[in-house]
Amino acid sequence: MARLILVADDDLAIRTVVTQALTRAGYEVRATGSAHVISRWVEAGEGDLVVTDVVMPDENIFELLPRMKKARPNLPIVVMSAQNTFMTAIRASERGAYEYLPKPFDLDQLVRIVDRALEGQGAKEGKEPRTEPARNGVEDIPLVGRSAAMQDVYRVLARLMNTDLTVMITGESGTGKELVARALHDFGRRRKGPFIAINMAAIPRDLIESELFGHEKGSFTGAAQRNVGRFEQAEGGTLFLDEIGDMPMEAQTRLLRVLQQGEYMTVGGRAAIKTDVRIVAATNKDLITLIENGLFREDLYYRLSVVPIRLPPLRERLGDIPDLTTHFLRVAEKEGLPRKSITASALERMKQHDWPGNIRELENLVRRLAALHPDEMIGMNAIEAEFAGLRRAVQKIADVRIVEKVSSEDTLEGFFRAYLARYFDRYGDDLPPEGIYDRFLVEFERPLVAAALAATNGNQVKAADLLGLNRNTLRKKIRELGIRMTSAVG
Repeated sequence: MARLILVADDDLAIRTVVTQALTRAGYEVRATGSAHVISRWVEAGEGDLVVTDVVMPDENIFELLPRMKKARPNLPIVVMSAQNTFMTAIRASERGAYEYLPKPFDLDQLVRIVDRALEGQGAKEGKEPRTEPARNGVEDIPLVGRSAAMQDVYRVLARLMNTDLTVMITGESGTGKELVARALHDFGRRRKGPFIAINMAAIPRDLIESELFGHEKGSFTGAAQRNVGRFEQAEGGTLFLDEIGDMPMEAQTRLLRVLQQGEYMTVGGRAAIKTDVRIVAATNKDLITLIENGLFREDLYYRLSVVPIRLPPLRERLGDIPDLTTHFLRVAEKEGLPRKSITASALERMKQHDWPGNIRELENLVRRLAALHPDEMIGMNAIEAEFAGLRRAVQKIADVRIVEKVSSEDTLEGFFRAYLARYFDRYGDDLPPEGIYDRFLVEFERPLVAAALAATNGNQVKAADLLGLNRNTLRKKIRELGIRMTSAVG
């Protein structure tokens, strides 16, 4: 006997195509345009699975979901929504939905979700809705964007909120890795505990173990008193290990023990300390390459990457620029900067930029415009002027030449000093430059890789040898840096 699927959507066209797709897949379908009708069917014991929109003419389905789950706790409910935000995914998970599916969606994907839900009925679909709201005082949406790439991130985050699984966040610098880590904490089961962040790249290598695990008085020269480490500070909450690829090997070994045994020892300590901390790690480096080069422990990598999350660079989600720009303008206004708005043509121009600094670069641009642009409406000319300044800086970097018999360090240092001096002259001491390190890395790396490929006529094997990289790393950099290959040799 065919399984019965209940479908609810106020759009007749969507009801029709969903009904047709599920019918072709061998299911019986009953459809309605009313939230109350679908709720009545569920409470009457009808249907094996529900596919429903969120915003309905008579009521928001999120208001009815807890009642439906209470009446039928093992009934899988798939939520569709055109409100493709992070909070939509979170609310669907909180209220016990089996899956969240942003519109528009692929009908084959919907059928696969329905098949999977009915095959495993009684497992994931039996989860109870949360009785305590996961807010922790957070009012603003922590993640912004409606692109397909971000919808994938939202769905993964929604599934992780009620778990303590270790998460590895990867992505280029400036993509918002710490925002994702904070969202996992603020909307998860540990939201009442502390969120402690530590950047491995910002701590001297010989102090990382002390920073992480703490030290006892007299454990080394200068240890005048006991120091509380980040693990102890994060007890009962979340510890965010940013730039994990910069962690020295000896600290990696100690971190692995914590993950394996749930305990650690302070530097100079003699007794093991039990710990209850969720670990979220992040990196903008290729850890697999570091493992191949003996710079990162493979066993630690797999312990940290229980659930990997890749954050897309801004160039892969250009459609999110209007929402992100509006968000940053509102934040700037709340911080006391003048109210600004931006024209549609300016937003379209912003979509044509490659954004090597990602969301951080966009945020800095918006803040500069909010602070320095004289008019309330930001137009195309203001955006063009900003990008022209950036192009001049990139060109100056590309024109740097290392003259023979002249110290390359002195030459480059002199250039950087002059560049930063011009940067301060332009923006003023009250707006210090942000993200210069990451911007230079990106701006030097792209032309260097492109030049190596050009010198070898596009032969990636020769270019990799020339750069001292393995071929897989070079392929990854070509993709990440957005380099267009004019020759496919190698």
